[in-house]
Amino acid sequence: MPMEWLNYHHLLYFWVVAKTGSIAKARTELRLTQPTISAQIQRLEESLGAPLFVREGRGLVLTDTGRIVYKYADDIFNAGREMMEVVRGETAGRAAKFSIGIADVIPKLVAHRVIESVLSLPQKPTLVCRQDSTEKLLAQLSIRGVDLVLSDAPIPPGVHVRAYNHLLGECGVVFCAAPQLAADLPMKRNLSGAALARQLARMPFLLPAEGTAMRHSIEQWFQEAEVTVSVAGEFDDSALLKVFGAAGAGFFSVPEVIEKEVCAQYGVRVVARVPEIRERFYIITPERRVKHPAAAAILAAAKTHLFR
Repeated sequence: MPMEWLNYHHLLYFWVVAKTGSIAKARTELRLTQPTISAQIQRLEESLGAPLFVREGRGLVLTDTGRIVYKYADDIFNAGREMMEVVRGETAGRAAKFSIGIADVIPKLVAHRVIESVLSLPQKPTLVCRQDSTEKLLAQLSIRGVDLVLSDAPIPPGVHVRAYNHLLGECGVVFCAAPQLAADLPMKRNLSGAALARQLARMPFLLPAEGTAMRHSIEQWFQEAEVTVSVAGEFDDSALLKVFGAAGAGFFSVPEVIEKEVCAQYGVRVVARVPEIRERFYIITPERRVKHPAAAAILAAAKTHLFR
């Protein structure tokens, strides 16, 4: 079967229209007539077999296919510009970008501890950190919108993304609370397992959002003790959860590897240690073997310094 070649002139016209938001604006940059640009984009759509724009009012909006094509076109033409700059010697000392998608349930202190190693690289890249749900970040990874995803769980079974999980490490958790709230719990010493769960079940808890790995682990731990956790609030964002916890709104879980930092930063104290509940952290990359120096640095730092 003969290879189908992409017409890069057509792709360029599409990219400029998508970037500027309209054919009228693109006409000035491309120095072409509006009918010419429209015709070239139509040919690109025909060669791809899918529409790239839909009209909304007087403007053009990218279709799902259009967004994918735009991302690739953006990479292609940005890479072309960088190539020209390198050849002309214009990029001396300029750092490349490395984009990391951070799941919003990841504690910010954990994210910082594993990512800061990138800044110690001999040729350190410019970090671009984006926060969102794991599902949305994986969608970005699939179109190369981010270089890797930092998550508390591997790729979900129903998500079809060509990517690979790399375990950074795991640790137990501690439950923390503001001093005034912790004082309301008459804790007996050396409690563990079901006895500890029954004691803690009397108190209000702040939990990660439903569907997250840590939420499931905490609820399962209480269920195994045949008690139900009292949910005072649930949060997508781990930092906001801790702010509410510091204000005395409820108990909350913290990975034991950052407990000292959390207690110092938020003025809370550890109420109980629960090694049975394990928190795991992953990076998810497009390749089976981690090759990018920044991704390799994150993996090495986590395994040697954070999760020893």
